[in-house]
Amino acid sequence: MNNHNSFNHHVKSRSEVSNISISDDDAPINKKLPKELLLRIFSFLDVVSLCRCAKVSKFWNLLALDGSNWQRVDLFEFQRDIVGPVVENISKRCGGFLKSLSLRGCQSITDNALKIFAQQCRNIEELNLNNCKEITDVTCEHLGKHSHKLSWLDISSCQQITDKSLKALSDGCHTLQFINISWCTRITNDGLEAMSKGCHNLHTFIGKGLTQVTDEGVGYIAKNCEKLKKINLHSCTNITDDAVQEIGDHCHQILFLCLSNCTRLTDASLVSLGQGCHNLTTLEVADCSHFTDNGFQALARNCSNLEKMDLEECIQITDTTLNYLAMFCPKLSALSLSHCELLTDEGIRHVGASACATEHLKILELDNCPLITDASLEHLMGCQSLERIELYDCQLITRAGIRRLRTRLPNIKVHAYFAPVTPPPSVGNGRQRYCKCCTIL
Repeated sequence: MNNHNSFNHHVKSRSEVSNISISDDDAPINKKLPKELLLRIFSFLDVVSLCRCAKVSKFWNLLALDGSNWQRVDLFEFQRDIVGPVVENISKRCGGFLKSLSLRGCQSITDNALKIFAQQCRNIEELNLNNCKEITDVTCEHLGKHSHKLSWLDISSCQQITDKSLKALSDGCHTLQFINISWCTRITNDGLEAMSKGCHNLHTFIGKGLTQVTDEGVGYIAKNCEKLKKINLHSCTNITDDAVQEIGDHCHQILFLCLSNCTRLTDASLVSLGQGCHNLTTLEVADCSHFTDNGFQALARNCSNLEKMDLEECIQITDTTLNYLAMFCPKLSALSLSHCELLTDEGIRHVGASACATEHLKILELDNCPLITDASLEHLMGCQSLERIELYDCQLITRAGIRRLRTRLPNIKVHAYFAPVTPPPSVGNGRQRYCKCCTIL
């Protein structure tokens, strides 16, 4: 897409298409197939293909530019070429037909183009503005005024967005169910309070890297949006156990929770989740280094539906945690234990003998667990569903152990690294030999 002309076509209404007449010189395919079937075929084409088809003939022009083919537009592949006039043309041509638009990564788009978009495309339901760095609160103000059917919005990495945007969305977008405001670092507790008061139907809140948000802001979301099923607070470094307690007290329907790199959390957070979030299926707590076996005991006893857990760099946990998970979480399918340096073969034995091992466990990550040996691989040979195991920098694992595991589980993918063996020095007066990994200074 080298210019804007590809989009400067007039999108047709259904009545215009129904009035199409086929001339004698049209291709046989046009005469043999009904218009409705041709429209159906065109509906599977992407934006660029539709524009190309529009140039074939007058008949195909009318079919390709029928509004029903322009309900979902994704311009991510052309992000470097997309500028304001392109979005303006699409908005004016598609109008009420457009329901989903992705401008992800289109960094040249400004508020002016999105103002026209909001005014023209009032039936929009899904909008992706991830990494559109030029947009400001003005865009969200117009969305709040005109996009009352908006249910899915991604404005992550739009760093000029402030609390005013969330206030505007709260005032006008009451059907909003999904919002991603990750890395919008100007957003504070006040913005979350405003949004939570007007967007009670939220089921997914993604707010990674909101460094100005504290327990108070998370509390507003938890109390006012009790339908939440997914919360991602990755790298919200100012929240504490009080924030997680609010989630445990109010978000009883939650299925997915990410608290990775929330470094101030302690076992009290795991206790709160165990008390209030019994439906939890995915928990990500990588880099939460204050968690211990006691916290995971409280969690595992009450959250038996857990399927995926990321415990990377929970450096205080031991084999005792794996014993609790093995006993109380029979549905585990993915478990990351990378950099949990206190784990031994005994812990893996608990996992390999657990209820989840035979039918459910598919992914196990053990990178940088220095005490893990080939004995752990022996304990996992009964895990018939195991698809992938990560063993990078497990220095006590051998090639022979991996071969034995593959003999029992031939379809498993094993990711491991073995440093090249240093060649012995040459004999006599020959030239000294060096390992290829070494640098000669």
